Amino acid sequence: MPNHIALSLGALLAAAAVGLGAFGAHGLQDTLLELGHEADAVKRIDWFETGVHYHLYHALGILIAVLIAEFSRPTRWLRIAPLLFLIGILLFSGSLYAMALAPEGWRWLGAVVPLGGLAMIIGWIAVACGAMSLRAPS
Repeated sequence: MPNHIALSLGALLAAAAVGLGAFGAHGLQDTLLELGHEADAVKRIDWFETGVHYHLYHALGILIAVLIAEFSRPTRWLRIAPLLFLIGILLFSGSLYAMALAPEGWRWLGAVVPLGGLAMIIGWIAVACGAMSLRAPS
C-alpha cells in the first residue's frame, strides 16, 4: 500500500474511531434498549468500547508505521504493518461492533475477534522488525 494512501487511511480510521467512541458514549445505550438488548446491555457496551479502543490504537499504529517508513529506507516489514493493522481493525473491532449491535445469533463473530487480534500482534512485530533494520544516518 503506498504511503500516502496508508497515511490517509490511518487518519480516516482514527477519525472514525473517535466518532464511534462518541456514539458509544452518547447513543449506544439507547440504541441497545431500542433493539431489545436490556438484559446484556452492559456486556455489549463493553464489547463496543473495547472495539473502539483497539480501533483507535491501531489507526495510530498505521500512522506510526507509515511515518517511520516515510523517513527511513522502508523495509517490507514497514510496508506490511499498515495492512496488518487494517485487517486487525476490520476483524477485531468490526466483529466487536457487530456483536454489540446484532441479535443473539451473531455471537459466532466472537470466533473472528482473535484473528483480528493476531493480525494486530503481527503488525506490531512487523513494526519492530522494520525498526530493527533501520540504520543510523551517516
